[in-house]
Amino acid sequence: MKSFWVYIIFLFLFACQAEDKVKTLKFAHGLDQSHPVHKGLLHMKSSLEKASEGKMTIEIYANQQLGAERECLELLQIGSIDMTKVSAAVIENFIPEFKVLGIPYLFDSRKHMFSVLDGEIGQELLAIGEPLRLKGMGFYDAGSRSFYSTEAPISAPSSLDGKKIRTMESPMAMEMISTMGGAATPISYGELYTALQTNMVDGAENNPTSFFSSKHYEICKYYVLDEHTSIPDVLFIGTSSWNKLSDQEKQWLTTAVNESVEFQRNLWLSNDQEALEKLKENGVEVIEPDKSQFQEAVSSMTDKYMEDDRMGAIVKKIKLKKEN
Repeated sequence: MKSFWVYIIFLFLFACQAEDKVKTLKFAHGLDQSHPVHKGLLHMKSSLEKASEGKMTIEIYANQQLGAERECLELLQIGSIDMTKVSAAVIENFIPEFKVLGIPYLFDSRKHMFSVLDGEIGQELLAIGEPLRLKGMGFYDAGSRSFYSTEAPISAPSSLDGKKIRTMESPMAMEMISTMGGAATPISYGELYTALQTNMVDGAENNPTSFFSSKHYEICKYYVLDEHTSIPDVLFIGTSSWNKLSDQEKQWLTTAVNESVEFQRNLWLSNDQEALEKLKENGVEVIEPDKSQFQEAVSSMTDKYMEDDRMGAIVKKIKLKKEN
């Protein structure tokens, strides 16, 4: 009988040791599980497990389980979680240089944007946060942001007069709304449905996929494709978590991130188009406005940041990429 219990204890200790050998990274984000970002992260998890032969994995916490984007960044800095995904607009509050990605109509195409993000400029931006314990790993596609509203379409900048528009907690996003004549109202994404429902705000701005997956279309029946900004999502790991990884583990993770980036960007294209069709099916009026009116209304913002030495230098590099 004694040998039986010794055998059971041995098996238990062996199982615990085997479990300890699996390196698990905690990844938190604010979007729901049907979103292309979450599916991209699932691909990352699968790729990491495959590359490491089961020695590494990722535990994903979606739907703001561990907090909104800003809170996730703060948790990352103190080492309570290992990785997160946040909009580049939210990063502005930690790393001012990321403001440049929120300049309206900065990119003239998706190809132009990713040539910038995957090149020297993007790598410089990803590295800037390391002194703040934030190591950038890559950029996910977050499409182009456009206006949606409850009472009437925002078909021109003048339509924003007197309107309260939800923005991210981004100085650049708030400045853009104010420049167009609206009242910028920063609200957490998770609280936006109720804010629209109770008329706390008159509208918001986001990409088609997020507009549909959030079910904001149940309240907002006008979607104007002015595509004022194309702000990417950014994948971060805390430097404390990164430094605990072996060289081999860093290589496995980097490979998994890169594979998920490619997967997510391809997935995004099909999802965005599908979301637009579903919005129409659900009674949303999708409007293609004269974008030149919006571009003219915010042109002063580009001029302003061109005058700043650091920001101006980045904008010039981005414009050169467009020409090349």
